[in-house]
Amino acid sequence: MNHVSHRAVRRGPLAAALYSAIAAVSATAGGPLAAQQPERFVLRGDDVAIYNIVGAVRLEAGSGSDVTVEVTRRGNDAPKLRVETGSIRGRETLRVIYPGDRVVFGDFGEDSRTTLRVRDDGTFGGHDESGGRRVTITGSGDGLRASADVVVRVPRGRRIAAYLAGGDASVTNVDGEVLVDLWSASVTARGTRGRLKLDTGSGEVEVTDAQGDIDLDTGSGDVRLTNVKGERLVVDAGSGGLTAQSVEAPSIKLDLGSGQTRLSHVRAKRLELDSGSGSVDLSLDADVESLVIDAGSGEVTVGVPESLGAELEIDTGSGGVETEVPITVTRRSSTHLEGRIGDGEGRIRIDSGSGGVRIKRS
Repeated sequence: MNHVSHRAVRRGPLAAALYSAIAAVSATAGGPLAAQQPERFVLRGDDVAIYNIVGAVRLEAGSGSDVTVEVTRRGNDAPKLRVETGSIRGRETLRVIYPGDRVVFGDFGEDSRTTLRVRDDGTFGGHDESGGRRVTITGSGDGLRASADVVVRVPRGRRIAAYLAGGDASVTNVDGEVLVDLWSASVTARGTRGRLKLDTGSGEVEVTDAQGDIDLDTGSGDVRLTNVKGERLVVDAGSGGLTAQSVEAPSIKLDLGSGQTRLSHVRAKRLELDSGSGSVDLSLDADVESLVIDAGSGEVTVGVPESLGAELEIDTGSGGVETEVPITVTRRSSTHLEGRIGDGEGRIRIDSGSGGVRIKRS
């Protein structure tokens, strides 16, 4: 066994200054260097959950039979964080434990803050919001100055849930059932296969090249979809624009509070769109069985293909009705139109509280 003796070392002025500079850099980086090295964990089982209050969470495709996790602690108080694993309520978990009731996260911005309840075991969110302590996340002031970046590698066919209060999250090439539950954070997903549910209180949501059922819920923040295909697409957005291109699903349901809606190259048998305020621009690539648009305020433009056939009914509280496709009109006024397009087999119903309605070719 090797023994190392520790002796006091007398430092000259230059050495002392150098030592002080190194110590300052270490403190700025987030504490002792050892606390900055990634720590690796293995979670066995088909159902896994990750909990991290602030930082970044990255879900990536993995190999083998187990979920692997790398955790990098950051900030001046990084050594105070703990990482715990184990089964909780029937699934394997990894929890980054933050002591205290106030966390300072510089990426938040000086005037930003959010609160959540954290249970004694380090879990939060889910259906039960009761119990535990109240934790405030802020961008400045006193509190625990620490965060964690978490990289999760997920083998095919697993069920994975990630909970994050502040920071940002991403999902890349994961094939399985994915839930990402956020408080104040943005999330991106690319190349996913299987069921995808993204839920954020505030923050942007972007999904690209996804196959499978998709459920998106955001309190505020823009939503962007590109090349999405599945059996069911649901978007519930409180405020913020929705932009979608090349979207295909038998059932699409969009519930939008406020913000512009731009949908192009859409294929759906049943499409329901409810917009509180903001213009709607929809371009269909295929016939529909049912299309229902309820717009509180803002112009509505719908582009339809040559093959489309449907019974058409349009109501506008204020604003005219303009059609650029052949329609067999059965009833018409300045704010109301009923008629048939093509064979009339489908159904299109558009109700605009204020703002004109225009039907054109895609």
